[in-house]
Amino acid sequence: MDQTLLTALQYYGAGAATVAALIVSLNLGRRVTGWAFVLFVTSSIALIGWGFLDKDSEGIGWQNVAMLAINALGVWRYLISRHEVRN
Repeated sequence: MDQTLLTALQYYGAGAATVAALIVSLNLGRRVTGWAFVLFVTSSIALIGWGFLDKDSEGIGWQNVAMLAINALGVWRYLISRHEVRN
């Protein structure tokens, strides 16, 4: 596998997750938080790719399979579902 692609996936995944976590921590409202979860989803996809394409990173791949499911739930809850969020 091309090392440049692996490095790009690794650093995009880490950077996107960091920005998404910052956005969620700022509590800027339901819609903004939902878009932060979309960013988390892209981060998880990148880290799954890196994890399973790089021979020594499979643990990160499996961790992000679980994180992808959690982040998809966040997208559902904050952007798609019409129910009111309890405070």
